[in-house]
Amino acid sequence: MAKVGKRISAAREGLDRNKLYSLDEAIGLVKGRSKTKFDETVEVAINLGVDPRHADQMVRGVCVLPNGTGKNVRVAVFARGDKADEAKAAGADVVGAEELVQEVQGGKIDFDRCIATPDMMPLVGRLGKVLGPRGLMPNPKVGTVTPDVKAAVNDAKGGAVQFRVEKAGIVHAGVGKVSFSEEAISQNVKALVDAVQKAKPSGAKGSYMKRIAVSSTMGPGVKIDLASISGE
Repeated sequence: MAKVGKRISAAREGLDRNKLYSLDEAIGLVKGRSKTKFDETVEVAINLGVDPRHADQMVRGVCVLPNGTGKNVRVAVFARGDKADEAKAAGADVVGAEELVQEVQGGKIDFDRCIATPDMMPLVGRLGKVLGPRGLMPNPKVGTVTPDVKAAVNDAKGGAVQFRVEKAGIVHAGVGKVSFSEEAISQNVKALVDAVQKAKPSGAKGSYMKRIAVSSTMGPGVKIDLASISGE
């Protein structure tokens, strides 16, 4: 059996790992147990009643968190001409066309989010093997293939979070920092849960949202009573 360190033991002290806490209680417990020297990310894990191996049960989407993520997101935009100028004016960190494709193919990926105008997709499509495994491939379903690059850049910079269900049927996403107020984290959690609920696929049967837990980067998970989110 793996030995549990003193920090983890201290973080778990007084926490009932089988209890369902209200959203406000859970957030308070996560914030109160964060003892690291850095500003931890607050993470949410939602267990869904879907089997993503079936196309009609895939869950993915994007959620613009009302209070942002607390991260400085570097955004790259594949665009030409006026759209490239529009992206730069909106605050994109990297903008280009053929030359940017060559840089990425060469292994230079100095960005966290990738956006492309529709006319650039024949070029960007060549980067699927490079960007796909990193979760950076532009996709119209999450608004990263769009002619409105200004809005896409603003969303990415302002707190847009992409989510996609994993093989085990779980959606993971960061919803802010421990330094955020409890109210700000609560609003972000509710926004994410609402977005995942709206992304319910046609093939989902029975209970869709089964369990939800919140944690900090280095802290234990705290289970949340779903009723405290939907009922408030």
